Amino acid sequence: MKLLLKAIQHYIPLSSQDEDIITALFRQQKFSKGEHLLQAGQVCKNVFFIEQGLVRYYANINGEEKTTYFNKEGEFVCDYASFLPQQPSLTNIQALEASVVYTISHANMDVFYAQVEHGERFGRLAIGEVFVTAINQIYSLYTDSPELRYQTFYDKFPDIGQRIPQYYIASYIGIMPQSLSRIRKRLTQKH
Repeated sequence: MKLLLKAIQHYIPLSSQDEDIITALFRQQKFSKGEHLLQAGQVCKNVFFIEQGLVRYYANINGEEKTTYFNKEGEFVCDYASFLPQQPSLTNIQALEASVVYTISHANMDVFYAQVEHGERFGRLAIGEVFVTAINQIYSLYTDSPELRYQTFYDKFPDIGQRIPQYYIASYIGIMPQSLSRIRKRLTQKH
């Protein structure tokens, strides 16, 4: 719970009363490697916070899995396009490792916003950060070379590259695994 409180304090100050409210609203949950936190077609009813573990977001497009994002320890996990309007998700969220998370339901998130002193500000800042990340990722897919997208991936996720299968990384940056091998070889030769 300390990691969760620290993550929230990144956005807003917390009083001891705020911490008590947050502790009461979040529940610990465990997921096995390969287990889904969310599957496409379900409504995303929770925001998750990863205390330990790693997840990937993916969509099935024309019968092929396309990895769209990763989250690790200390980060929030949610399909906000499903969570905010409470409509079915197009995204799957899967644990890549055994994971320990804290969850807060949609209803309890409303309580968080109402009862935690700067709760609404937290929501606005956190969602804004998610929005900017998504826009930058989409822009990168259209404008950056695969090599630059790979370098950006490693700049953004320097500590998890060895924890993720290479074919998920290739899917995330929008290339075939063979192309990723060539890019990695070229970058290794440059250094």
